[in-house]
Amino acid sequence: MASLKITLTEPIHICSYRVLYGDTDAGGVVYNANYLRFFEYARSEFMRDYVFSYKEIEDAGFVLPVVESYVRYKAPARYDDQLIIKTSMQQDSSISWRFNHNVLLATNGKLLVKGFTVHVCIDKTGKLAKLPLKYLIKIQEVSSVPVL
Repeated sequence: MASLKITLTEPIHICSYRVLYGDTDAGGVVYNANYLRFFEYARSEFMRDYVFSYKEIEDAGFVLPVVESYVRYKAPARYDDQLIIKTSMQQDSSISWRFNHNVLLATNGKLLVKGFTVHVCIDKTGKLAKLPLKYLIKIQEVSSVPVL
């Protein structure tokens, strides 16, 4: 199990998201599991901007599934709130990565949620695999722990 400490390290990717009505529950707040979708959105943008798109990695024959996740809820987000999602990446090994996330309310910067997801690399047959060097080099450039 990964450490539950969530620390953002440079580079920190920042994206925004406006809460949709469909993101909320009967109580009018963002349904808890939707924060994992927000993490996925932010993680995809991080990868696209700093490494390679997930599509390109998948076209090369690799998938990066989530093998662990953690979410700590601090305060609720509500319909139509503008959120800021900050994301950073840690490289655990040549086949494992962790993305740390902070979700803040854009109007005042209040921390609403923090969490992480851990991913491994597998090939199309489902076996653990090492990404090709061109991907690992880009990942190392934006990761806090070099492993090449």
